Formats: sequence, C-alpha cells, structure tokens
Amino acid sequence: MNPSTNNLPCRVPIWAAGKEPLPPGLTEEDRPFWEQNKRWEGYTVMAMESCAVKTTMAGGAGFGIGAFFSLMSASFAYEDPYLRSQTQAGMNTTQKASQIFKEMGKGMWTSGKSFGKIGALFAGIECVIEGYRAKNDIYNSVGAGFIAGGVLARNSGPKAALGGGLAFAAFSAVIDLAFIRRETPEED
Repeated sequence: MNPSTNNLPCRVPIWAAGKEPLPPGLTEEDRPFWEQNKRWEGYTVMAMESCAVKTTMAGGAGFGIGAFFSLMSASFAYEDPYLRSQTQAGMNTTQKASQIFKEMGKGMWTSGKSFGKIGALFAGIECVIEGYRAKNDIYNSVGAGFIAGGVLARNSGPKAALGGGLAFAAFSAVIDLAFIRRETPEED
C-alpha cells in the first residue's frame, strides 16, 4: 500500500492473517502476546454478553444490594426496649450482641435472596427478549418487567399476577426512561 494514499476514503487495507499492523509502541516480538490478549478480550466480551453471565451477575449484585439495605434498615430498626429486656433477660453483653448479629444476618440473608431472585429473574428475561428481538430498546425492559412481575405475583392469583406484571412493567419503563441513557438511532 502506498502510505500517501492511506488516508483517502473508501480505501480498505487488506492484510495477511497475522501480519496486521501492530499498535504503536509494539514490536514484532510482542505480536504473540498482543494476539493472545485480543483473543482473550474476545472471549471476555462473548462471556459478558451471554444471558447466563448477565443473569448471574444481576443475581449476585441484587443479593449484595438486598443484604446491604437490610443491614442499614436493621441499624435503624425501632424495637420496644421492654420487649427486648424480656427476651434477653439473664444474658450478658456478649450473648446479647451475638443474638442481635444473628437476627441481622438472618434479615440480610432473606432480603439478599429476595433482591437476588428479582434481579436474576428480570435480567435473564430481558436478555432472552433482547436476544430474540435482536434490538436493545425500551420494549425489552418493559416486556421483561411485565413477565417478571407476573411470575413474582403468580401465587396470589391471575388478577394479582396481571397487576404485578403491569406495575413492574411501568416501573421498568420509568427507570429506563429516567435513568438509563440510550444512544440515539443513527440517521441514514
């Protein structure tokens, strides 16, 4: 290729496999490492775009957020001092602290499981819808919210499942419109 014509439009460089130009600062001795890094980067991108990884990450993040919220709310929990003194009668300070920490741990576990389940359910459904539609827009989150809300309220009957689905879909739409910035579609 002529270096003086590389900047012209519609000029597509064609390189033999393994002979592509290296980024600035790398030598031919660095090529195997660079190619290995590019390969692993591709594997990582593929993994992060898979529904299983997205669902697992959303479930784990939901668990962590739920446990944290429970921890914060436990520190502000109002309890009747008379009731506490009756249930902790005859305990020393260490035993009282142990009982309080156990109660906090149980609350964190319960809240974390609930948030994790909701996060994993929503993220998994949204990923499946996005993969099926091959689009990334608000309808994916609204549809996932409707299905997830219905699934979460299924034990309360069909009316509650429909209401839960509509409420979760509306909440998903508000979050999507208010907080998540979407790229504007390109004008052709």
